[in-house]
Amino acid sequence: MPPIHALLSLLLALGCAGPAHAAHILVDAGHGPERPGATGASGRTEYLYNRDLAAALVRALAALGNRTTRIEGIGADIPPARRAQGAPDADLLVSIHHDSVQARFLAAGRQSEFAGYSIFVSMLNPHPARSLACARHIGERMQAAGEQPSAYHAEPIEGENRPFIDRRLGIHRYDGLAVLRTAPMPAVLVEAGVIINPAEETRLGKPATITRLARAIAQGVHACLADPHAGQTRGNR
Repeated sequence: MPPIHALLSLLLALGCAGPAHAAHILVDAGHGPERPGATGASGRTEYLYNRDLAAALVRALAALGNRTTRIEGIGADIPPARRAQGAPDADLLVSIHHDSVQARFLAAGRQSEFAGYSIFVSMLNPHPARSLACARHIGERMQAAGEQPSAYHAEPIEGENRPFIDRRLGIHRYDGLAVLRTAPMPAVLVEAGVIINPAEETRLGKPATITRLARAIAQGVHACLADPHAGQTRGNR
């Protein structure tokens, strides 16, 4: 494994976007060139879709006045547990991914049955309430943009069974995700859609869809971080 200083040299940092007092968001383009994640119906890898959406998200966040740092593996993967080190002082980590389904469904030719976004948070993150609040803001904006959540990851089957925290908004608890669990800041992972579904993959690859999704996620993040009480109970306010 490359040393951490070499891994961190692979960061693509855009920390100058927005004024110094603005919220700072670490945007993680999930996976990397060595382990590129899921493979879409066309054969294009998830990592490439993640990079496209992450870049658009950085632009959308900057347009709202936020500071951003984008992290992705260039030439080598960055382990999930080390991705937050790209900007450990960030106010929020947003990890961007695209989905597949379990091999049993692919073997049965059922990939076209699955579509929609999913959002994950870890209750083992140091800031679970803030993470969940931002996930809810993102889910609300995703639905306002016309996206619908998938229930697939809550299915009681091997490899899934990720319980819903908020079924309406498509938010799941998943404590096993190192990128969320080990981040020192609140953290959310967004599966933008199911690229193994041919129709969904085509839609997710269109520039207009990427822009619309990026704006929805950015609006949710911005609204969450602009609210100092997001994630607090009434008794703590």
